[in-house]
Amino acid sequence: MARRYDSSTTTFSPEGRLHQVEYAIEAINNAGTCVGILAKDGIVMASERRITSGLLAPAKVSEKTYQLCKHAACNVAGLTADANILIDQARLRAGRYQYQYQEPIPVEQLVEYVCNYKQFYTQRGGLRPFGVAFLFAGYDEHHGFQLYQSDPSGNYSGWKATVIGANNQAGKSLLKTEYKTGEEAEESIPDLQEALKLAVKVLNKTMDGTTSAAAAEKMELYTMSMEDGECAHNILNKVEAQKVIDAVEAESASAGDS
Repeated sequence: MARRYDSSTTTFSPEGRLHQVEYAIEAINNAGTCVGILAKDGIVMASERRITSGLLAPAKVSEKTYQLCKHAACNVAGLTADANILIDQARLRAGRYQYQYQEPIPVEQLVEYVCNYKQFYTQRGGLRPFGVAFLFAGYDEHHGFQLYQSDPSGNYSGWKATVIGANNQAGKSLLKTEYKTGEEAEESIPDLQEALKLAVKVLNKTMDGTTSAAAAEKMELYTMSMEDGECAHNILNKVEAQKVIDAVEAESASAGDS
């Protein structure tokens, strides 16, 4: 029955499903894992780098983390080429808002704009959904640091910590036990360094067969924090990333000994 309805993004099946949109969402589950964690003093986003060949020249800029404007950035899981179109739209919207109103665009308004653009591609004939999911990190004066997740359908939601991409359920299970939530746990929300360690733990769980020697090559760690009243974007270099990975391994070893 499904095969009669899965060639069009605009036709509902008798069960009320849009199969092409569901297939696009399923494609994200085969993409490299991305982790987002809200910390006391910023946001951490960590992503899996998939190296398809040792002969490839190293990328000159990040292929997983993109700055959208001074106060917002995103992580990409899925088709990078599709993501580039949406990132350009987000940057254009943020720049136009800044020019028109002489103030930074609120983070959720920027996320909603990108998601509306994605939703348009699920409701028109001859178009296919964007095969990409995002983690958006941002800061504004109204709501502070914020973390959002969006999928190819155009839906988005705010999170304290989440995982997208391959093995995301395993990653979310770890976050549920490690990341403290609830009003009584406000004091125990991790700081940036603790959030970095937690992100590495999640990636270690979702990335199969990764040795510590190769971990720094296969992980990209990003932090957003406030410095002198401005958002500071930082992608950790290999040495800094390896220090975080070594700290996580040391904690695991000591926990195993005890």
